Amino acid sequence: MTFDGRAIANYVLDASEAAGRPVTNLGLQKLVYFCHAWSLTILGGPLIRHQFEAWQFGPVLQYLYRDFKIFDRKPITTRAQKLNPGTGFTDTVGYVLDEETAGLLEKVVGFYGRLSAGTLVELSHAEGSPWDHVWRHEGRVNPGMRISDELIRQYYSRTPPPF
Repeated sequence: MTFDGRAIANYVLDASEAAGRPVTNLGLQKLVYFCHAWSLTILGGPLIRHQFEAWQFGPVLQYLYRDFKIFDRKPITTRAQKLNPGTGFTDTVGYVLDEETAGLLEKVVGFYGRLSAGTLVELSHAEGSPWDHVWRHEGRVNPGMRISDELIRQYYSRTPPPF
């Protein structure tokens, strides 16, 4: 089952808040990315229905960046919204996770959520990582390039989960 990235972002924000760990926009992007990466590897399918892009500070879902950029380096205090076409108003994006997905996300957010945003960037920038492969494609920088799910799956399937 794939999700809107805003739903997974709201799960990450809720879980992080419950654990007393504030999350910045930069940290949120990486936490959602690692949730997606481990879903591809452990559950065998994508978690997010959209592709991540390689930006300067790592993998990014552009629409999440836009939703939370107002927080800059401050902790995010709101939740992702989407337009309700029936009412014309925005609603908080909800999530209903199956047991397997919820269990995985709990582990991923529990482990990676303890790390600083800077450390998360370092992990996503590792030499040979999907971000590194796309960002430095054929020796030239290509900002904004999409990171394929297959590239993410191949990379993380060679690494044992850290949780």
